[in-house]
Amino acid sequence: MRSEKEVNRAIEQHSNMVRRLCIIHLKNHADTEDIFQTVFLKYVLSSVSFENEEHEKSWFIRVTINACKDLLKSFFHSRVTSLDDILEKPAEIPEDYKEVLDAVLSLPQKYREVIYLHYYEGYTAPEISRILGKKVNTVYTLLTRSRQMLREKLGGDGYE
Repeated sequence: MRSEKEVNRAIEQHSNMVRRLCIIHLKNHADTEDIFQTVFLKYVLSSVSFENEEHEKSWFIRVTINACKDLLKSFFHSRVTSLDDILEKPAEIPEDYKEVLDAVLSLPQKYREVIYLHYYEGYTAPEISRILGKKVNTVYTLLTRSRQMLREKLGGDGYE
């Protein structure tokens, strides 16, 4: 079990990234908070020693993605309707970002993952391939296709 100091440092360093990954996958605030707690609980109970900060960050990304996928596959999740869907309460997102966020969230999951890791976390295609366990050329293809989909959805050439 990790010390309180280690846990606080990890939360401070990785909490925003974990939440963003959850929102990208789950599109739901309540589920995001559940997975956030699950990921950091796994960290607290884990005995994995990390080689460096990048290794630790990759671990958090992989554990978060896996936890999101597990939740989406669960029986409970497939049989429950979100309260957000029922109330149709719009998220409090600045209007400038809403169109882009909606476009990214409307992409299939495999495209959302690579877009998030590349543009929000700053990973290169080879780094993304190691994190996701995919071939580098597959990552390049996913990035190219997702950019094209976003161009079509947003009606631009991508350079505006």
